[in-house]
Amino acid sequence: QVQLVESGGGLVQAGGSLRLSCAASGRIFSIPTMGWYRQAPGKQRELVATISYGGGTNYADSVKGRFTISRDNAKNTVYLQMNSLKPEDTAVYYCNARVVVSIILSASDYWGQGTQVTVSS
Repeated sequence: QVQLVESGGGLVQAGGSLRLSCAASGRIFSIPTMGWYRQAPGKQRELVATISYGGGTNYADSVKGRFTISRDNAKNTVYLQMNSLKPEDTAVYYCNARVVVSIILSASDYWGQGTQVTVSS
């Protein structure tokens, strides 16, 4: 099995910064894609940012220029640096990893438990 453990959430004032981390462990052959999603109360889960093994990135329009996603392939870890935070960024943030556990199997999606980010005005 594969486990994703997140850390770094918390309470911050508008304009502040937070850094989220997510480490994958377990039976891992490769992780083609890692990313962050978020879900605010009463809303659907939405994509925040993704990053490929080679470093290619994709961001939601709402976070472009403020958030930066990065990864350390040697540590199977993905990071999300969040700057200039706004109250509308308040949500539970979930780590996602598309993991290949064996060379003969296709990739499967795994999710972290979620970490709360609250931005006060």
